[in-house]
Amino acid sequence: MDKNPDPIRATLIALSREIGRPERALAILGEGNTSASVGDGTFWVKASGSQLMGIDAAGFSRVWLAPVLEMLAAPRLTDVQVADGLRSALVDPAARKPSVETFMHALCLTEGQASWVAHCHPVAANQMLCSRLGAEPFLRQIFPDVIVVCGAVPAVVPYIDPGFALAQAVRAELRRYRAAYGFPPRLLLMENHGILALGQTASEALNITLMADKWARILIGTYALGGPRFLAEADVARIDSRLDEHERRRRLAGTGEGVNG
Repeated sequence: MDKNPDPIRATLIALSREIGRPERALAILGEGNTSASVGDGTFWVKASGSQLMGIDAAGFSRVWLAPVLEMLAAPRLTDVQVADGLRSALVDPAARKPSVETFMHALCLTEGQASWVAHCHPVAANQMLCSRLGAEPFLRQIFPDVIVVCGAVPAVVPYIDPGFALAQAVRAELRRYRAAYGFPPRLLLMENHGILALGQTASEALNITLMADKWARILIGTYALGGPRFLAEADVARIDSRLDEHERRRRLAGTGEGVNG
């Protein structure tokens, strides 16, 4: 029994368990991590070594945003500096060390303007992202629902050493994307690594993750049948701007299978 129940952490546990469900093939063992803003300058993030499947309150650490962002101002940090810095950012010094991807989550919660973040390594998405095609097939759309849930265009970063270096690349891509489109991405693809879902609710983060997985599965199937038949840019823009689709997007953000909140 958790002696200090926290509604945000409770919802984060539910989200993490949904992503960790074995039949979904989104993350196994210690793969993937999740986070949620508390709204007071702190956030919950998965502790290092925790498994999303069956995770409980002990699998998360509460971290101060400011010191994590301050560390990112350095051009580089050693592994020891990263480990010491993450420990010093803990709200409770006795808590478990947060995931090395805490930097990335801090950026998604600030520059990415998300409130809930889900990162995982889906088999289907990684079949694409680890191939010679990389993220290229995801840069054009093939069906309307993915536009509604994941956005018209995903953000992309090439493979970079996970942790501090990757976070710096994510920061650069978030800034590039916002400069290009005027708003942050909902989905960020990391080649040879996995995906990041940036949501305003836990349900939205889960929906983006599940839709990205479906998208990848369909893409793979199209290559077995001659290749994708991409939608025209005008059709993509139409779906992305339709008022009824905006309403559906808002409603979907407030609902999600198995997520409380």
